[in-house]
Amino acid sequence: MTKISLPGGTTPEKLGYEQARAALSEVVAKMEEGGLELETNIALWERGELLAKICDAFLTAAEEKLAAAEEEE
Repeated sequence: MTKISLPGGTTPEKLGYEQARAALSEVVAKMEEGGLELETNIALWERGELLAKICDAFLTAAEEKLAAAEEEE
């Protein structure tokens, strides 16, 4: 199996939204290039799922803040 570095580093949970989104884009690009071993594709897919969840959490929090601000007005 070829060793690759996974986008997002060793602690993707600590990334900000922009960094997580950039890492997710990197995952997609690597997978679209093709030619990777199955294990590598699985690792990239799992990392992409994690990064997507991180991005979604940031977006959900932002939506909640906007909704709360609108209620205050």
